[in-house]
Amino acid sequence: MKVLAIVGARPNFMKVAPILKAIEVHNRSSENPSIEAVLVHTGQHYNAIMSDAFFSDLDMPQPDVFLGAGSGTHAAQTAEIMRRFEAVLLEQKPDIVMVVGDVNSTIACALVTSKIGSIGGKRQPRIAHVEAGLRSFDRSMPEEVNRVLTDHLSDFLFVTEDSGLRNLKAEGIPEERVFMVGNTMIDSLRAFQHQADQSTVLLRLGLQRGTEEAKSTSPYALLTLHRPANVDLADNFLEILEGLQALVQSHPIIFPAHPRTRKQIEHFGFAKYFQFLDKVQGDVRPGSIALTDPQGYLDFLCLMKHAYLVVTDSGGIQEETTCLGVPCVTVRENTERPVTIEQGTNVLAGVAREGIRSAIAQQLGRSAKHVVPPLWDGRASYRIVEVLAAQAKNDEPRAMASVLN
Repeated sequence: MKVLAIVGARPNFMKVAPILKAIEVHNRSSENPSIEAVLVHTGQHYNAIMSDAFFSDLDMPQPDVFLGAGSGTHAAQTAEIMRRFEAVLLEQKPDIVMVVGDVNSTIACALVTSKIGSIGGKRQPRIAHVEAGLRSFDRSMPEEVNRVLTDHLSDFLFVTEDSGLRNLKAEGIPEERVFMVGNTMIDSLRAFQHQADQSTVLLRLGLQRGTEEAKSTSPYALLTLHRPANVDLADNFLEILEGLQALVQSHPIIFPAHPRTRKQIEHFGFAKYFQFLDKVQGDVRPGSIALTDPQGYLDFLCLMKHAYLVVTDSGGIQEETTCLGVPCVTVRENTERPVTIEQGTNVLAGVAREGIRSAIAQQLGRSAKHVVPPLWDGRASYRIVEVLAAQAKNDEPRAMASVLN
């Protein structure tokens, strides 16, 4: 069996890396049917320094194929990925195309695969979607459209939480296509969280002092913002910054910001809210939102693991903070990951300043008790490979849905 594994944005790397490792382990057994993995990087998000850091941190092989699609509007980027991926699909002739998450690369490659027909005498490649079934029920989010369409094109739907099972059943997806496997992003977190403790990022930011025997870490909050609705609209961005002002008086806030977000800060005249650090060097001042460059995986995991609070508009960080037991405030009106609220450490704040202030106050006073969702045990990737291996043997894989009945 040949599997094309597609990555396009940095969160995809964390979701695919453990699957590639699990395939390596599977192939070491002579009793197992061999699975050939071909890694395809669409170049949807690409920065040479950051991409190299992520691949190195995750002990991930360099891509076999790099499409170099680049940025653009949603339509232009999706179309360019489709155009470039079609030639790769025809050349590689895979049995499975594996897409992850909800980015433009996900839907682009799923669409091309669904329309390609048989290749070289083989039937049409099957589509496997890792992280299927998540729904925010907000069609104004491009990611929601990508999720829904990809799920309805897919032959294997690998689910991270019970809400995904319910959503897919409600949408009429046949039960035999659905597999409850857990969360491959958490596989990466569990594999690397101890290694992340060796990061020097806290020392470089002046957040950690002392000897190796007796280190002390200053309490700080971690901020991530990237959604266009939050950073491309001046009024919305200002609401979030004002909502953070009470927090910033009690805790320094570390903000690894994408260069595009920095440009928006300058464009909107919001520089007064920030302390601009040179890359990741320099002590963070109390009472400041300290902007750093984007971080590698291990450095960011270290920052997240030791944060007093995380404020984010990311989906994956809601999951990672739940696993780590770190209080999280999500500056969005909805979430496609409800388990992080029901069982985890996450609360929704909305995007108005008063709601953000209220959610932060709630989280700063919360107890540390939380529950890690079922199957977030670091073994999700192995469950996915078991399903693929069963398909390679021409067995009918058994759906592992836990709440379909």
